[in-house]
Amino acid sequence: MDGVRYREVTVKSALTRVLGMPYFSWSLNPYKGCAHACTYCYAREYHARMGRDTGAGFDREVDVKVNFADVLRAELKHLRVRETVALGTGTDPYQPCEGKYRLSRRALAALCESPLPLVVITKGSLIVRDIDLLARLSKLVPVRVCLSIPTVSADVSRRAEPEAAPPRARLEAVRRLRAGGIDAGVLAAPVLPGLTDDEASLDAVAAAARAHDASFFHIRPLKLDPGVRPHYFRMLAEHFPTLVPQTTATFAGRVNQDRAYVEALEQRVARIRARHGFREDRQRAEPASRTLAVRSSREPDQLRLAI
Repeated sequence: MDGVRYREVTVKSALTRVLGMPYFSWSLNPYKGCAHACTYCYAREYHARMGRDTGAGFDREVDVKVNFADVLRAELKHLRVRETVALGTGTDPYQPCEGKYRLSRRALAALCESPLPLVVITKGSLIVRDIDLLARLSKLVPVRVCLSIPTVSADVSRRAEPEAAPPRARLEAVRRLRAGGIDAGVLAAPVLPGLTDDEASLDAVAAAARAHDASFFHIRPLKLDPGVRPHYFRMLAEHFPTLVPQTTATFAGRVNQDRAYVEALEQRVARIRARHGFREDRQRAEPASRTLAVRSSREPDQLRLAI
């Protein structure tokens, strides 16, 4: 993205303890902020809780934790329990600056030396650069890569997630990861009401996932925390104004979809998953109808992920 300012910072810790999430116990975020500029990104709320700007301050001012991998390597040596770690929960580990700084790659190298089970969540097609390390780690511990692909519509993607890799590039990344022997699949997250939540739109994502050999297909409903809401509504007003009244009514006084909507969405996705031969598995995240707040013991982060 033009005009992004990268600020090099140092950190005292790389591993962040996560409480309440049944599928991973640690998170890794080598950057703070994200140049993908997704209008719906839940991590904007993380910025709000730190008193930072959730607009341009989130997607045009990115902190680069230059000593991240070295700190991680030292921390890994002292871990007593080998619990699952998630890379990319509060930022995208494969946003454009990773091409220069290679912090995610260096973190993977550290994990290969001191293995922990790993989940990666990204919209960045750059992840294919690290197939060698992911494949090496997967021979030692379980590894799963989730490519976030809410839609296969280039038009919707360009407006809702303007600086992310195009859907076709993310799908190709899934194919290449799978060819490399890595458990990789598609996370349609978040599902956008009125834009990507109808059966045809979701089916198109699932069909593309199957065509690219994805090993799983999951979804997550849209969640609009206060730090996220104005940016998402600004996008709707500019590109999809007819959806503003409906979305305003849906999220009036709430951050999550109502139970009836979510249950209908789950039923729709269950049909689609069955249609394309995707089965449930023990690693999928919480049911969409259940809100799971995950609070770090070190950072005021709140996550809701589907893996």
